[in-house]
Amino acid sequence: MKRLMLSTLLLLAYTHLVYSQESGIKQYGDAISETRLKKNLTIIASDSMEGRETGKKGQKMAADFIRAYFKGLNLTAPVNGDYYQTVNLYTTGPGDTYLKTDKKKLINFEDVLYYGQGDSEGEVSIQLVYAGLGREEDFSTLDVKDKAVLIRIDDGRLYSLPEVTRAREKGAKMIFIWNTDAKSDFMALVNQAKVFQGNASISIKKPTVKKSNSGHFILSPDVVESLMAYRVDLLKKAARENPEKKALQKIKPVSITYKTETAIHIVESENVLGFLEGTDKKDEVVIITAHYDHVGREDEGKGDLIYNGADDDGSGTVAVMEIARVFTKAKEEGKGPRRSILFMTVTAEEKGLLGSSYYTQNPVFPLSQTVVDLNIDMIGRRDPQHKESDPYVYVIGSDKLSSELYELNENMNKKYTRLIFDYTYNDENHPSRLYYRSDHWNFAKNNIPIIFYFDGIHEDYHKPGDEIEKIEFDLLRKRTQCIFYTAWEIANREERIKHDGNEAK
Repeated sequence: MKRLMLSTLLLLAYTHLVYSQESGIKQYGDAISETRLKKNLTIIASDSMEGRETGKKGQKMAADFIRAYFKGLNLTAPVNGDYYQTVNLYTTGPGDTYLKTDKKKLINFEDVLYYGQGDSEGEVSIQLVYAGLGREEDFSTLDVKDKAVLIRIDDGRLYSLPEVTRAREKGAKMIFIWNTDAKSDFMALVNQAKVFQGNASISIKKPTVKKSNSGHFILSPDVVESLMAYRVDLLKKAARENPEKKALQKIKPVSITYKTETAIHIVESENVLGFLEGTDKKDEVVIITAHYDHVGREDEGKGDLIYNGADDDGSGTVAVMEIARVFTKAKEEGKGPRRSILFMTVTAEEKGLLGSSYYTQNPVFPLSQTVVDLNIDMIGRRDPQHKESDPYVYVIGSDKLSSELYELNENMNKKYTRLIFDYTYNDENHPSRLYYRSDHWNFAKNNIPIIFYFDGIHEDYHKPGDEIEKIEFDLLRKRTQCIFYTAWEIANREERIKHDGNEAK
């Protein structure tokens, strides 16, 4: 009888515990608010954020907003008492670059155009030789070793220039290209180059400036005429002459001085981190990520065009913020997670997953103690394949490193949210290669189990039409709940998610 009573009491206690946990998770899942998601996204995706391009004013404003939000939740600032993890990125641009004659200094982007990233390490005084069309037979009549070479490009090419390669093989120290017949055409090239320089790539690693002869100058026809002291029509005629007539040799070399310089600029940006300490398993960390940067703005000449990125990835950003709020509420009510949770909105995803790459290279918490990364990138809309479907979400990567994580995610969804899980993009060999294209990848390649939640590639992806008016907030809430339930289970289960031993490929 005593054994029966004891067994009954234990069963009742266990049932009460399970019921308490079940009712707790449902209570907090229900607390995820469509109204709060919309309120935060209205700010994140507003015109005032200017498209949140990395390193620009709008990205800084968005970071400040998220930091203030984390602070308002009383999340711990885990980076030496700060919510910011400073991410120093690098980009290159033209430095002090010019061409000088005995009469005039010709400035880059005004009188001449230097195309490349060379650094001459000061001024170089040199002879400039006219090599006509830059054919093999042209070079056979000229000595260009350690000299500068001017080449005429009749068809206006700016790329695919075997003539330049040939000149370097002959020992030329610097190349000058003449590929336009009007100053206006030359200035059009200058304007294109200015736009290109304004969109220079950004990297974590400090660039190494290329050797001095890696670039070339482009000259307008009037500068060519002034330099060579020949009319351009005569220079064209000489270029087309049979090389046996040695017309090019009759055009005397001229003395010039040039300088090329590549400036390396630091672009300072920020990952924003809020930390919620766990209870008995606090040394193990669950990370929930979304990138808050987007592609910025452009000037079309008719006013600025802003890419607000409401879905990409404003939706993921506000989902992280709302999940953080609900977990914080649970902890305040004595139901905090057993494992710690790091809520992290990362920068520079659009520049090449740089913010998450920086974190995994400089982790605030040891990667060995990082249990999982749940990454949220676009969960506010539908793609063309699901316009009429029941609520869905693409799930990517859940089975790559942990079959247990896959099963857990499936079970929590079946139990609470019943979304359609679409695994179309889960194949790492899918043409879209989405497994490699968001911030989870930097965790996966460090063999940390991941899940990437995604709504698909819709018609406004990276376009100005990605606006808040097109967000389905009921669907955004349901997907956020789905991620919350999985995070809750991972953070509170007895055993840490097991790694199957496979390595990310």
